[in-house]
Amino acid sequence: MPSATPTMEDYLKCIYIMIQRKGYARAADIAETLDVQRSSVSRMVQKLDDKQYLIYEKHRGFILTSEGNRLGEWYVYRNQMLKRFLETVGISEYHIDQEVEGIEHHFSADSVKRIAGMIKYFDENMDRVTRLREIQYSESNDIDN
Repeated sequence: MPSATPTMEDYLKCIYIMIQRKGYARAADIAETLDVQRSSVSRMVQKLDDKQYLIYEKHRGFILTSEGNRLGEWYVYRNQMLKRFLETVGISEYHIDQEVEGIEHHFSADSVKRIAGMIKYFDENMDRVTRLREIQYSESNDIDN
């Protein structure tokens, strides 16, 4: 994977999702979604344009380049796999988004692919998830005693 900063990754993921949902991404929408100032969006969009991840047309918006699109798709996939992983191991839904945001930028492509394989393993036989919960419950009780 190219060396995008974590902030660049967040922007590319956000832009990718917006374009997939609405067909376009606007600076105002990105600012609202990421809870940042529009001036911050403008600066980052210029950086992403300089790295050739998107094509920016002042006052018109922007589109992702093929590389930007590929990265955006990958960052969404990584995010989804980490969420599924945390769900599978029993993390409460309330904490998942916050925890994924804290860890997602530190996972290599190989790690994400291995996590995806583990998710598939559990999805193929839900008895495995049940057994995992039994082990977790047992371990939790051992710690509490």
